[in-house]
Amino acid sequence: MSTRTATPPETPAAGSPGARGRPGMPLWANPRLGLLVLLIVLVALFTALRPAFMNTTLTLVPLQSDISVYAVVGLAQLAVLSLGHMNMAVGRMAAMSAFAMGLAYDRLGVPLVAGLVIGLVVGTSLGALAGLIISRTGVNSFVVTLAMDFALVGLITILYTRFTDGVAFSGRPAGMDALRNDTFADYCMGDLCGPRIPLVVPLALVAVLVVGVLFRFSRLGREILMTGANERAAELSGIPVRSRVVQAHALSGLLAGLAGFLLAANNGAFSARIGDAFLLPSFLGPVLGGTLLAGGAVSVLGTVLGAALTQVISKGLNLLQFQLDQLNLYIGLVLLAALSLDRVRHVVAERRGARA
Repeated sequence: MSTRTATPPETPAAGSPGARGRPGMPLWANPRLGLLVLLIVLVALFTALRPAFMNTTLTLVPLQSDISVYAVVGLAQLAVLSLGHMNMAVGRMAAMSAFAMGLAYDRLGVPLVAGLVIGLVVGTSLGALAGLIISRTGVNSFVVTLAMDFALVGLITILYTRFTDGVAFSGRPAGMDALRNDTFADYCMGDLCGPRIPLVVPLALVAVLVVGVLFRFSRLGREILMTGANERAAELSGIPVRSRVVQAHALSGLLAGLAGFLLAANNGAFSARIGDAFLLPSFLGPVLGGTLLAGGAVSVLGTVLGAALTQVISKGLNLLQFQLDQLNLYIGLVLLAALSLDRVRHVVAERRGARA
């Protein structure tokens, strides 16, 4: 799913509907196609080097769970990138939401779904607060969310020290272990079993579909994109720009909270470490998938493919027994190469389109 705002006919933006429709624009200029091809190549390469890469229990099931988490993390960043903003506190919002869920499960004994709702409300509130500060003060989103990140780091440490002695919540609701360990194949009807897909995957798919529908079909999504493309023009067109900023950041907080829940389900615990590794992947997925840092254009499908690519690289290099430092180095180099090739592809496509 890719959504882009309209541009004046005389200067169609690269990748906009007008640009895609020009004669001579090659199919390979689509960043999602490039990601898909690269993903297939890497899967084939890692399988050839380590046949265990295709082992269902060892690799494929955990890989699907990881992709689910980081696809939602990418969507959390995509929600504000649509405005040309950044959410530097995406990991801490996830951690704060996870704390609220863990507290509700451990101390209040609430059911699984009720605790999830509590965490999502906390994440949404934090995102809305960041958006409100940005919209009212005009301070750059990078500064506001970075300040919030630092504040939440201290708050989360204090809260976990106060309620769990700094470790993690021990209480888990009914159904939490199933989310962590079970796949659809574990629930059989007669001789018919489902696929080896973890139970957390549908939660991520729902988030993907909702965000995709929001930005492609809803008025709210279109107005957020128009605000990101040209805030002044959007304001003159009657769009409530301040409200859209708050709503986009609230959506980012909500998705961050969902990502925190998915990671806690995968790990089996609500701890203060949740969200620590979210920041870089939150940008990699959307940017690799074609979302513009400047705002006004997003790609939900591209974000999912970008998240899948980063996790396949990480899992493959891990199976090849790379040390952690080497792992980070090679992931960075591969992703840098992917971004560079994507930029080259866009430039060549624009030139071909211009000549045509």
